[in-house]
Amino acid sequence: MVERLMVKCVGGEIIVSKGKKYHFQNLESVIAWIDGVRVGAATYRLCTDECELISMNTTVEGAGIGTILISFVEQTVRQTGIHRIWLITSNDNLDALRFYQRRGYRITAVYPNAIDEARKIKNTIPTVGYYDIPIHDEIELKKLL
Repeated sequence: MVERLMVKCVGGEIIVSKGKKYHFQNLESVIAWIDGVRVGAATYRLCTDECELISMNTTVEGAGIGTILISFVEQTVRQTGIHRIWLITSNDNLDALRFYQRRGYRITAVYPNAIDEARKIKNTIPTVGYYDIPIHDEIELKKLL
């Protein structure tokens, strides 16, 4: 179920983050439903001392689904004893940057040309993204839980 939503939202069954390729079926995931309809999903990867939020996508905007998903993932991570969560987004994803910063995430790094390199792994990554902004860089955000 997560895979179908991810294929629709991110253009395939894999996602590339900091040069690493992830398959959705190998990640932890949570799905949001409204009236029996799948309206969002988040995937994440737990490590020894931190969690990487790999993806978060919703099909309905303004309904609080993203907030519910991120809260659930953060709570799950906290329960494991991990106190740090981080993620990567692209330089064109201004809405995501706004969303995460409003929830306490801080920009901790910018990786120039990282998405240009990621296209060598996943050639379906577009060259132009949201708001007609050329996509080149990865932006890392982190939150202490």
